[in-house]
Amino acid sequence: MNLFSELRTVVTEAIAAMQAAGDLPNGLDLAAVAVEPPRDAAHGDMATNAAMVLAKPAGLPPRKIAEGLAAKLSDDPRVAEVEVAGPGFLNFRLHLDVWQRMVGSVLSQGADFGRAQIGQGRRVNVEFVSANPTGPMHVGHTRGAVVGDALANLLDFAGWDVTREYYINDGGAQVDVLARSAYERYREAHGLEPEIAEGLYPGDYLIEVGQALKDTYGAAFLDKPESEWLTTIRTFALRRMMEMIRGDLAALNVNMDVYSSEKALYGTGKIEAALQRLRDMNLIYEGVLEPPKGKTPEDWEPREQTLFRSTLHGDDVDRPVMKSDGTWTYFAPDIAYHYDKIERGFDELIDVFGADHGGYVKRMKAAVSALSEGRVPLDIKLVNLVKLFKNGEPFKMSKRAGTFVTLRDVVDQVGADVTRFVLLTRKNDAPLDFDFDKVLEQSKDNPVFYVQYANARIHSVLRKAAAAGAEVDALALAAADFSTLTDAAQVTLMKKLAEWPRLVDIAARGNEPHRIAFFLYELASDLHSLWNRGNDDPSLRFVQEGMAADSAKIGLARATSVVISNGLGILGVTPVEEMR
Repeated sequence: MNLFSELRTVVTEAIAAMQAAGDLPNGLDLAAVAVEPPRDAAHGDMATNAAMVLAKPAGLPPRKIAEGLAAKLSDDPRVAEVEVAGPGFLNFRLHLDVWQRMVGSVLSQGADFGRAQIGQGRRVNVEFVSANPTGPMHVGHTRGAVVGDALANLLDFAGWDVTREYYINDGGAQVDVLARSAYERYREAHGLEPEIAEGLYPGDYLIEVGQALKDTYGAAFLDKPESEWLTTIRTFALRRMMEMIRGDLAALNVNMDVYSSEKALYGTGKIEAALQRLRDMNLIYEGVLEPPKGKTPEDWEPREQTLFRSTLHGDDVDRPVMKSDGTWTYFAPDIAYHYDKIERGFDELIDVFGADHGGYVKRMKAAVSALSEGRVPLDIKLVNLVKLFKNGEPFKMSKRAGTFVTLRDVVDQVGADVTRFVLLTRKNDAPLDFDFDKVLEQSKDNPVFYVQYANARIHSVLRKAAAAGAEVDALALAAADFSTLTDAAQVTLMKKLAEWPRLVDIAARGNEPHRIAFFLYELASDLHSLWNRGNDDPSLRFVQEGMAADSAKIGLARATSVVISNGLGILGVTPVEEMR
C-alpha cells in the first residue's frame, strides 16, 4: 500500500477530469508530476507540483491550474483540506483515520509491506566486488560488496529478477605474479628462504598456499624452471584464492549467484564475436588516436590501432580494442563479458566499481549501448574510499595482507551487521570514515545502535505485553481500534510508516540502497521521541504498569518493528530483539 502513489493517482485523475472539461489541453506529459511530503511539515501532509509542471506546456498560470485541481482533490474522502500555496503549489492534509488505518495495513502485510512490482519481473544483473583473485579483499572491496548486495536485495524487494555476479579477473599478468609469489612460499615450506622480489605479493596469506602446494606436489617443482611449474601453480593458487574470497564474502553474508571468468573469454572466440558484432555495425575501424591530454607532440608516438567508435554512443574519445602488436587491450575482454550478459537475456545491467574506475564509465556504457542497440541500460555505481580509524588514529595495515586492511580485519573487529550498516550510511560515491570505536558506541550518533535499540525497545514492549496476557500477534493486532492514536508523536510515527513504500520506490528507481539506512534512522528517531514523551506523560507509554495493555499502542510498536525489520533485511542486517 503506497499511499503517496495512490494520492498521485487522485491527482492525475483530477488532471484528466480538467482535460475532459476543456480546462486543460490533452497530450500533457505527466511523468514529472509528483506527490511527496512537503519540506515543512507545517504546510500539510502531502504536496504536489502538478500545477507548476503543467503550467508551461498548458500555457496557463500555475495558480489557475492549482485552483482547478484543488476543487477536484477536495472530493476525495481521504482529503481533509487542500491549500494553494505560493505561485501554484498544492498542499493537502488527510483525515487522521487515514494514518491510523495505515498501522493495520502494516501489520496485516508484515514482511510484504513496502514490497513493490516496480521491476515487473525484469531481469537485472548486478556485478560487484570482482576483485583480482590475488589475495584477500581489502576494505574498499568490502564497501563495494555491501553496496552491491544491498542494491540486489533492494531490487529484489521492488520486483526485479536479480542475479548477483562476480567477474574473476584471471586473464591478466597479475595471476602470473600470483603464481610466482606462491612459488616462493612453496620454497619456504621446504625450508628455503623465500625471495619476495619487488612486484611480488608479500602477504602472509600465501604461506598456507605454499604449504598446500608442498602437501600436494612434494618437491616436484623445486629448482625447476618456471616453464615447468607456472601453469600448474597458477591454477592451484587461483583456486585457493577464490576459496578464500568466497569465505570472506560469506563472512559478510554475501552470496553470489554466478562467478564468471575473464580467462574463459580467451581462446573461445567470445572476444572475437563481440568485436565482430561491433564491426558489423561499422563501429570498429583502424585509426590513430589524438595525443592524450597532458602529452606534448614530442613525447607522443602516433600508431595505428583497432578502435571502437565509442563517441557515437556518448564517450569522449574512441577507444582502442587491439594494440598495434595484435594483442587485446584490457577493454576488449570487458566488451566481450558485457556482450555475454546481454546474450544471456538480462534487461538491465548494473556494475559496482571502485572509484579508481571512473574513467571506465563512459566507454563501458558506450559498449553496452552499441551491443544492445540501446535496449539494455547499464548503470555504473562508483564506490568511494573508506578511511579507517581506531582510537582516533588511522587503522594500521594488516600484516596478513601485507599492504592493506582486509575485509576479515573489519568483520572480526565489529561483526558483519555493523560493517554492513555503517558502509551504507553514505551514498556510494561519497568518501566514508569508519571509526572502529564510534561504530560500537551506544549513542544516538551511532546509527547502527540507534536503529537496533529502537527495535530492541519494541520487543521489550512485546515481551512485557505478552507476560501481562495481552495479544502481541501481528495479524490479531491489525484488527485493533487505532482511533485512539491521536497524540502528535503517535501521528508522526504513523506518517513515517506510511512513507516506507514510497521510499522503497525512490531508492529502487535510483539504485540507491543508502536511502534505506537514512530512512531507518529517521524512523528510529520518531520511535525514540514517542518513547521519551511517555516518560513525561505515562498515558503515552506502550505498556503501563497495573493497567490492561492497549492493543492500539502495542500494534503501533509492532508495526514500527515490521518496517525496521523489512529495511534491515534489505541492508542485509539481522534485527536485534534484545540489547545486552
